[in-house]
Amino acid sequence: MLHPDRLFPADPATRAVARSLHDAIARLPIVSPHGHTDPQWWGDNTPFANAAELLVIPDHYVTRMLVSQGVPFEALGIGANAETDPRAIWRRFAAHYHLFRGTPSRLWVDHALSEVFGLRERLTAANADAQYDAIAEKLADPGYRPRALYERFGIEVIATTDGALDDLRWHAMARDSGWTGRVVPTYRPDSIVDPDFLGFRDNLDRLGEMTGCDTGGWHGYLEAHQKRRAFFRSMGATATDHGHPTPRTADLGEAEATALYGRVRAGRAGAGDAELFRAQMLTELARMSAEDGMVMQLHAGSSRSHNDAVFRAYGRDRGFDIPLPVSFTEALRPLLNAVGMDPRLTLILFTLDESTYARELAPLAGVYPSLRLGPPWWFHDSFEGIRRYRQAVTETAGFMNTAGFNDDTRALCSIPARHDVSRRVDCGFLAELVTSHRLDEDEAHEVAPLLAADLARDAYRL
Repeated sequence: MLHPDRLFPADPATRAVARSLHDAIARLPIVSPHGHTDPQWWGDNTPFANAAELLVIPDHYVTRMLVSQGVPFEALGIGANAETDPRAIWRRFAAHYHLFRGTPSRLWVDHALSEVFGLRERLTAANADAQYDAIAEKLADPGYRPRALYERFGIEVIATTDGALDDLRWHAMARDSGWTGRVVPTYRPDSIVDPDFLGFRDNLDRLGEMTGCDTGGWHGYLEAHQKRRAFFRSMGATATDHGHPTPRTADLGEAEATALYGRVRAGRAGAGDAELFRAQMLTELARMSAEDGMVMQLHAGSSRSHNDAVFRAYGRDRGFDIPLPVSFTEALRPLLNAVGMDPRLTLILFTLDESTYARELAPLAGVYPSLRLGPPWWFHDSFEGIRRYRQAVTETAGFMNTAGFNDDTRALCSIPARHDVSRRVDCGFLAELVTSHRLDEDEAHEVAPLLAADLARDAYRL
């Protein structure tokens, strides 16, 4: 299923350089500093149940495509009246596998079936049962448990994304088990930063109970964040993550910030108060990052849970998060004026609005020492998306102002596939610089491992 020269440039001379570069980095360790794998996998190392639960149900890239073609969530094992037969779910996926032609999901699933499970035929309705049985046989082997796959994939470190109120019990279990794999949490405080988050005020009550801080007031609320961040650091965290509708920041005076918090805490937020509070908190949390050394990530520009009925029936992360246009230059000005020149701060920026790469993000990262550009995110984590990113940002920001690659996935078997795609695309991009005489080949061999692992390891302080 996998051509050895897949994704390399078609020009023979450029392809030869890309192949040489890839041969040198293909087996480097995987550094996965941002993702959404289930911490319980690493904590209790329970075998995966079947092909559907491993490759279909948790992968919103897969489910959204099928839903777009009229397959109900229930038929995919999701919802109150969901299909309970995993073989039936797998058959339905196989019957619709042609929908993924030309998509990154096709690359990722083909890679998993071929490289992880040793299958040699592309998935179809005709071979669905045979492939389901072959995968089931593999999953019964201890070599296919989560920790064994971590080691087989060559993962050096992997970060999960965890709510600020999470007790991190699975991280503690993994740490105390004697296993040598490195799994670190990431502090994601959206539930206690976003007044529009479901249960926001109750979450603030719980935050106060967990930390012993008075979250009824502004200063107690900030102190509670600091305590939770310290707990996450004690469990190995090196980064925070913030999923905001926009990258807007603010830097209010103390009296204004106190009054604003009072309104959102009491449920009396006026028009615009929720966005202003999120904006103020980005600056406050950037200050905390400068103090405690946690790397800050900002994922902005997604309209979350676009369909209300889908959200009510099936919950978050069901493929109905849709990109929005965003602008960073003025939005980040208050934060960057406050701490943007502080050498202790690292702020990694992600966007779903590709128009901002060349216009705003590369120029910002090309001058502010605190900024790094995150890799193509979500809908742009693809062959074409990674190429467009490199073409848009390299001339202005260079390579060293980027944060390498992260796979941003909750689908475990896609991790090596995603890193393989990124490494191949980057090697092709470097090869084109070489054959157009913009980069010497020895320089390309120096840059390739940076893009593959070293920049991510450095940016996330891993």
